[in-house]
Amino acid sequence: MNRTTDSLRQLAVKRVLLACALTLGLSLAAAQAQAAKPAASTPPIAGVVNVNTATPAELELLPGVGAARATAIVAFRKEQGGFKQVEDLLAVKGIGESMLERMRPFVTVTGKTTARKL
Repeated sequence: MNRTTDSLRQLAVKRVLLACALTLGLSLAAAQAQAAKPAASTPPIAGVVNVNTATPAELELLPGVGAARATAIVAFRKEQGGFKQVEDLLAVKGIGESMLERMRPFVTVTGKTTARKL
């Protein structure tokens, strides 16, 4: 073998090793990103939130509800005299169909608020 052939082989081996390292790195990054996502089937809370009596802090337990939406819910219920059914939440600014569907299992318009974070 001559020097050129050896150099070409070394270059080919380096390229294969680099490709393997890159593939492994991308696989690890994808696995970490997947692990960082909360499980879709795991509910964020246990219990229910009565949107007619809940405090802003209790409303914030609901999926997708932060301080601004909690304030909007409280303001809406004061203006309208409360919610008669869960679907009435659609009239609150910032709550659409998809958000309502995420919240629905944890929302009630009667009874006590029993929700707690898991």
